[in-house]
Amino acid sequence: MTTAPLFSRPPRRRVLAAAVAVALAAGALGALAPASSASATSYPSWDDVQAAKASQAAQQAKVTEIKGLLADLTTKASAAQKEAEAAGTAYQTAQTKFDEATLTHQTLQSQADEAERTAKQSEAQAGQLAAQLGRASGDDVTTDIFTHPSSSSDLLYELGAMSKLTEQADGIYAQATQDRGVAQGLADKAQSAKQALGALAEEAQAKAKQAQQASDDAQTAVDAQNDNKTRLEAQLTLLTTNEQNVEADYQKGVAAEKARLAAIAAEQARQAAAAQAAANQGGSSGNGSGGSGGGAPTSSGWVRPAGGYQTSPFGWRVDPYTHAHALHAGVDLAPGCYSPIYAAHDGTVTFAANGGGYGNEVVLDNGGGISTAYGHIVDGGILVSVGQHVSAGQQIAKIGSTGWSTGCHLHFETRVNGSAVDPVPFMAARGISV
Repeated sequence: MTTAPLFSRPPRRRVLAAAVAVALAAGALGALAPASSASATSYPSWDDVQAAKASQAAQQAKVTEIKGLLADLTTKASAAQKEAEAAGTAYQTAQTKFDEATLTHQTLQSQADEAERTAKQSEAQAGQLAAQLGRASGDDVTTDIFTHPSSSSDLLYELGAMSKLTEQADGIYAQATQDRGVAQGLADKAQSAKQALGALAEEAQAKAKQAQQASDDAQTAVDAQNDNKTRLEAQLTLLTTNEQNVEADYQKGVAAEKARLAAIAAEQARQAAAAQAAANQGGSSGNGSGGSGGGAPTSSGWVRPAGGYQTSPFGWRVDPYTHAHALHAGVDLAPGCYSPIYAAHDGTVTFAANGGGYGNEVVLDNGGGISTAYGHIVDGGILVSVGQHVSAGQQIAKIGSTGWSTGCHLHFETRVNGSAVDPVPFMAARGISV
């Protein structure tokens, strides 16, 4: 499955009602100013179109002009869309490298710590043998041989044993030195990984900001371009048909569609409020494994981000989409397509756009160096915007299968100071089972 487009463009059609619906769905109500990329373009007014009908030549010229403008808008909208997708993919790639470098550093540091422990044990053992040799050499063995010839065989045995002990002590010291060298080498690698990790963290952060800015710019451009495109299509209808009241019908359609969308939004808000009230009455029972998600926060202020059972854990795996061995930096929960996604904790939205392989994604800064991420959201299913403050249990999105996904699910991540951690123990420590 290919990464889902960040923005959808309305198909070219002359059905006026459909054109009006598309314009409003894009947030363009009326004649918005064109985006910066098209700011130098002069668009015909309704008066220009009416005047063009006075002569066949002028009418044909205006038709040609509008068709050219439509083609240009389609090209620019497509370019803006691809730019946002590319930025999202760059962010996701940098984030994945950062997560893999984090685990590599943790592994190297663990190995370095183990080698250090081994070196200390070897030094302790060598020290014990050295002490034993010191006690044995306290007697003059050569003198004993001459003064007690009858015990010479025992003394020679003692000398042989001492020699063996010396060799063993030397070997243990050498091994300790080697172990310490290994430990130092691993520690050096861990330090290098840390430095690379810092660079990757900065890169990921920069890519995320670039992706967000590109998405915002693309959204603004597409909204304005869609509005111009829809209005031009209506004007083209006026020029190429005998309909007399196209402009009036267009404006009526705008008002009707605006009222319809407002009614839908009000109903969704009512349903969300009712669901939240019911969840609050039911307590945190929905936070268990396979629960419904959301509900009242635990004493630590956390909730389950979605319902459904876990379908893929945190850790290295063969990615079901790319078929490559890669880090899965979160857990997957699969309650079903279009199911609600809840904020796992109070926070501020820092990202709400296309995240490359993550598909449509929302990232929350939950404070204290903790952040949570919610991926593969359905197209049109992001219900929050950057900078918005949300509360634990508030619905922020809907389950989908965008990005590198093979079916509807939520990819949920928990991060501490930017590094991905396993959400299962992280959430368990806060009273939530995922």
